[in-house]
Amino acid sequence: MKIVEELEGSGGLASIARMTEAIAALETRRTELIQELRSQRLASWEEIGQACGMTRQGASRRWSRQAHATSFGAAAAAYRRGRPPYPESAVDWLIPGTAKSVLDLGAGTGKLTQLLVARELAVTAVEPLAEMRSELVAAAPAADVRDGSAEAIPLENKAVDAVVVAQAWHWFDAAKALPEIARVLTPGGTLGLVWNVRDHSVAWVAELDRVLHRHTRQEIDTRPSIGTPFREVERLDVRWEHALTRDELLDLVASRSYVITMPGKDRDELMHQVSELLDSHLDLRGRKKLTMPYVTRCTRARLAS
Repeated sequence: MKIVEELEGSGGLASIARMTEAIAALETRRTELIQELRSQRLASWEEIGQACGMTRQGASRRWSRQAHATSFGAAAAAYRRGRPPYPESAVDWLIPGTAKSVLDLGAGTGKLTQLLVARELAVTAVEPLAEMRSELVAAAPAADVRDGSAEAIPLENKAVDAVVVAQAWHWFDAAKALPEIARVLTPGGTLGLVWNVRDHSVAWVAELDRVLHRHTRQEIDTRPSIGTPFREVERLDVRWEHALTRDELLDLVASRSYVITMPGKDRDELMHQVSELLDSHLDLRGRKKLTMPYVTRCTRARLAS
């Protein structure tokens, strides 16, 4: 009550402003604490809900997306080892031939950043998680790596000719991210979104997904709508294959956000089931090298001039 009295002071609009600022700061800190508890598997959603005066479902709905988005820091090295690159034909389509500067937004460990740097573009890579940025700097030292987010991009107005988002758009608040992306793009610049999606038409990949989805299912819209001020929205699918080892496939599974945030016992059981699949499936057992089929789904839109 003493804190409330201090914030209230003599009342009026100034008091409301002080209270609003204090509430926002407390909510930010509460979110950080919840993310720490979930990333370290120290509390369940039911326990967090009770502490917040909410149901388990209410707490999960409110904070699970943020917890998943920030969970990758705990598995940054596994993410780098296990995640696939992107096919050159997709990058050709996403980046206009006239572009000289590009922003890789939500760049992660630099899987796409490396391909952009190799094209001798002026590349800025923005990534909010420190652990991911460490991997990113090592992978793409020629890029200008910055701390930031899609909702608050650390660039000047009209700074780049193209913005690309690889495997990250579903973590953004699109209502805030689109105006920010438009701000940093030159007139007529392009926004490109890309996801690598496992090709479930292959039998062993379908079985792998069945194992993963026993525990949880993460639905991602890989053909999102892109609103104003963007126009001329186009789509492209690229089918290709990525060679990887058994250990790299296990890293691929371990780097999924929903796997990182699982309780330790459930996560260990899932990894055991994936290992059993690798040992027993007719298309996989005894093989040191595997081939993962992918469909890379791309969306491209142009900023109105």
